[in-house]
Amino acid sequence: MNALFAWRYFKSKKSTNAINIIAWISVLAIGVGTAALIIVLSVFNGFEGLVKSMYGDFYSDILVTPAKGKFVEIPDATRYDLNKISGINGSSFYVEEKAVLVNEDYQAIVYLRGIDSAYGKVNGINKHLLEGNFNLGNIETPYMVAGAGVSNAVGADPDNKLGGMVVYLPNRLSKNFSSLDAMHSYTIYTSGIFSVQQEFDDKYAFTNIDFLQYMLDLKPGECSGVEISLQPGTRPEIIQKQLQDLLGKSFKIQTRYEQNQSLFSVMQMEKWVIYGILSLILAIAAFNMIGALTMLVLEKQKDISVLKAMGASKLRIQNIFLTEGFLLALLGGAGGMLLALIICWLQVNLKLVGLQGGSFIIDYYPVKIAFSDFLLVGCTVFIISVLASWIPARKAAQQEFILKS
Repeated sequence: MNALFAWRYFKSKKSTNAINIIAWISVLAIGVGTAALIIVLSVFNGFEGLVKSMYGDFYSDILVTPAKGKFVEIPDATRYDLNKISGINGSSFYVEEKAVLVNEDYQAIVYLRGIDSAYGKVNGINKHLLEGNFNLGNIETPYMVAGAGVSNAVGADPDNKLGGMVVYLPNRLSKNFSSLDAMHSYTIYTSGIFSVQQEFDDKYAFTNIDFLQYMLDLKPGECSGVEISLQPGTRPEIIQKQLQDLLGKSFKIQTRYEQNQSLFSVMQMEKWVIYGILSLILAIAAFNMIGALTMLVLEKQKDISVLKAMGASKLRIQNIFLTEGFLLALLGGAGGMLLALIICWLQVNLKLVGLQGGSFIIDYYPVKIAFSDFLLVGCTVFIISVLASWIPARKAAQQEFILKS
């Protein structure tokens, strides 16, 4: 019944066109605000997915490192038990240490990571090769795959098969770090160059784990950590607890989110801040609804008096005008959602809006449509419509209008 009255009031002819104009302006304002809110959230989803995909190719699902110190020895029996945990797809052990790369007059400090043959199962770095191949050599003839920034700093070239460079690593057994034996050195060759993003490209180079264990005087079972990949659908928190029970408190176990907690937290905070700002703009736009409903109440004084004379309660009158506000919000919100869906679909498929500059991984704004965003925005529009409709609806119910003959 309330909806029927609200619909008749909305489409009925008013004594002045200003009421119709303000009503449609409120619908348009809510529609534009709704569309803007969904589009911006979808763009944030796109950027978040892009960043996660880049970091996901470098960081594993779960990382196991020593709670104290740089290196730890993991027995073969523990490695076997680790891989038997249900939900684990694969594991890879690695050794990492700071090193100095010297190529004639050029030198750079890098994080040299020695990896085993299973590394490709837990990490997607080999998908980001720019040049060469992912050949790491062996303990006698080591090769490295360097980041693009490292390659530029020292002139590493995969095409130069004869010209190697010297890698310097700390001698862990040295008692005097100011002496000549404080560093181990060895000739290493470049087999490939990768590029993920600048943070990694300027910092990392990869080689085989046997060579790095030899250079650092480590035992075959000693490593810096374990990278683990999970089977699809497996919850990382469950595996994290099982690994903690197996390995004990001497190991620190982190999920992918925990490895990049500051980054993901900032991204989520930015998204919610933008949501709050746009919601505030949407609330300001809803002031048009207050004006439209207030003028409608004045327009329908005679109708309100007739309804009260027929026995309609104050609550019934209030609900009629609340429903009128819901109707305006529904028209605007639904139209805005449809508009946002069309714009997002066009951007996903036709990439209409590009990113300025040429230094980005992609040249267009990434968009990811999420049902949860539509639900969130729908709830936001509903709450704003309730607040905007309450004041004029309450006044309509409380005021006494007298029928004049």
